[in-house]
Amino acid sequence: MSKQVMPKPSRGSAKTKVFVYDTTLRDGTQGEDVSFSYEDKILIAKQLDELGIDYIEGGYPGSNPKDRKFFQEMKKVRLGRAKLVAFGMTMRAGAEDPAADLMLQTLVQAETPAVCIVGKSWDLHVTEALRITLAQNLDAVERSVRYLKSQGREVIFDAEHFFDGYKHNPEYAAAVLKAAADGGADWLILCDTNGGTMPWEIAQIVERLKGRFACPIGIHTHNDTENAVANTLAAVRAGATQVQGTVGGIGERCGNANLISVIANLQFKLDGYEALADGRLDKLTAATNFVMELANLPHPKNLPYVGSSAFAHKGGMHVSGVRRNPATYEHIDPTMVGNQRRILVSDLAGKATIVEKLQNYGLIVDEADARIQSLLDRLKDLEAQGYLYEGAEASFELLVKRAFGVALPPYKLVSYRCLDERKAGQPPVTEATVVIEVDGVQEHTVAAGNGPVNALDAALRKGLTKFFPELEHVRLVDYKVRVLAAGVGTDAAVRVLIESTDGATYWGTVGVGTNIIDASYEALSDAIEYKLQQDASGNAHTQAETQVRGATAGNRANSG
Repeated sequence: MSKQVMPKPSRGSAKTKVFVYDTTLRDGTQGEDVSFSYEDKILIAKQLDELGIDYIEGGYPGSNPKDRKFFQEMKKVRLGRAKLVAFGMTMRAGAEDPAADLMLQTLVQAETPAVCIVGKSWDLHVTEALRITLAQNLDAVERSVRYLKSQGREVIFDAEHFFDGYKHNPEYAAAVLKAAADGGADWLILCDTNGGTMPWEIAQIVERLKGRFACPIGIHTHNDTENAVANTLAAVRAGATQVQGTVGGIGERCGNANLISVIANLQFKLDGYEALADGRLDKLTAATNFVMELANLPHPKNLPYVGSSAFAHKGGMHVSGVRRNPATYEHIDPTMVGNQRRILVSDLAGKATIVEKLQNYGLIVDEADARIQSLLDRLKDLEAQGYLYEGAEASFELLVKRAFGVALPPYKLVSYRCLDERKAGQPPVTEATVVIEVDGVQEHTVAAGNGPVNALDAALRKGLTKFFPELEHVRLVDYKVRVLAAGVGTDAAVRVLIESTDGATYWGTVGVGTNIIDASYEALSDAIEYKLQQDASGNAHTQAETQVRGATAGNRANSG
């Protein structure tokens, strides 16, 4: 394969530092199906600090017991780079003493080096939501900031609904920023809270405000028009020097700006800006996966830069081009963000795809080998039957190694049987019986389960664990069934996709058939066999490479 040649933007010697503010632990948790324990939040804060984030917003310390516990425990944690931020709102309008305001006192008691308070900057919200006068709101903003500054805190002022407010009443929206600045705010953050502003509007408004206040400007956007990242970048180009967002873009409604994409774009696509220092960009993928895992959310494959599909190639022409020079179909080297190139296998695959996959498995074969075309024909036939290997690369690796005679089954299935019984007024009972053979020794096991597939999985691993103790750590984390032909009813063929893990790695397997139990067994068996193949002797790849090279030479001699 040719050495990767990627286009590099010209950069001047002086770079503008853009401060990165993460609000995953507060704004991110407002997303549907997102919830973190306080222990999760501590782990994420440490991960973000390791990544090099400048500010980590932990939440509102007075909103619930979980957040109170988080801020208490974080007093014991020493962060290397990041500043922990407590979030709250401006004081109640009309109150005489900000020191007596419960909200502000809670922020002070959190003992974080920085605090962020949100205030209304859209006159509609002031008069309709808060039901106070415009002057009262300005007073509350200025006095809140001034009090927090008197307590030795760095104060970040989030101007909520700023862009809607500015478009409706620019003089008042600017007056809110001035009130915060007069109070001594360290940052003025312009928020596109409804997510409806366009990039060109963001750029124009930030450009008008740049330099009007003694403190710098930042940007906080939401993704309701799919423009959150674009809006953030537009603001930076217009003069903003702080960017706010969440890992993966999680957040309320359509989410926040995806901070990972913002960071990568600032580093790789905008000339003269720096978001993360010290070469930490290669931690972006791991940090994203870590947060998604603790959020118990599926890892979005199509996330730019860090998704598993971000550098995945499927079409034969694409694969051929990438093998010659990755720059033909990749805008950056995936390793720069801690990701990796993936070659997908499907009925669109050509010989180049197969050869690339073989090399990944340590099997060195050239495109002239007759077995390549045979494997390709076999693959296309299987996919015509309904097999899908894009999400089941472990099954594909086994298919390849079996075709080249370098994967020997670690066990033999003698038989299996699944029984379902349901008595009136009682829940169903499922039992599976499996007989397997390992090195001539048969093992007969029985297990109950929550349905036939669960029982079959339990019985199979129960029997095999006696021979292969490492299977104790394997568990099934995802199970999907898809009917392949509509209109056939219960006689239709199904495809079963399974994802498994041993706690360190994940792998996918597939099974297809008109019998859902048998299709499930195929996928389960592949998952177990793949794990055992991976745990085999460390020189398995070297041995396989030698065998295939020798066979390839023999084929060439015979064809000659």
